[in-house]
Amino acid sequence: MTKVTQLKKDFDRKDFNPGASSLKIACWYFISALFFRSGLIPFSAVLVFILRAFGAKIGKDVRIKPCIYIHYPWKLTIGDYSWLAECRIENLAEVVIGKNVCVSQKAMLLTGNHDYKKTGFDLITKSIVLEDGVWIGAKAIVCPGIIAQSHSVLTVNSVATKNMEAYAIYQGNPANKVKDRVIS
Repeated sequence: MTKVTQLKKDFDRKDFNPGASSLKIACWYFISALFFRSGLIPFSAVLVFILRAFGAKIGKDVRIKPCIYIHYPWKLTIGDYSWLAECRIENLAEVVIGKNVCVSQKAMLLTGNHDYKKTGFDLITKSIVLEDGVWIGAKAIVCPGIIAQSHSVLTVNSVATKNMEAYAIYQGNPANKVKDRVIS
């Protein structure tokens, strides 16, 4: 077997479990494209209803904006009074969003990556937790395995590559703590 053939064989491994049947995944793909990513339905209550129907656990008075991308709703939990803008949730693993959380426009929650040390670039997935009161700024990226502790902030266009302390503001790429968050 040549190196190229072995690489293709390693890359095509199917050991990832999406957590749903192929039929459910296909249905979600079409519903997501038609109603979520297109922005056709601008009503948060309808989008929340559809997400719950596909297995998302969503609290009360949650706002979901049109043009959002959610990879697998059955791997998503959102607490009360949270607000998700036109962001991208690549949740190959669980994403848990607490109460009163804001995920701003074009932000990305990324639970998957590939192991560059392996010839097959094996998929690595790790959950993300955004605790109560967290704010993820516009175009910010939260990498796999991150825990954003209570009321932490990731500023615009920043990249969280390590856990974020409670009541702290993070900025940059990679994001570093720049100051404490004081809420009055």
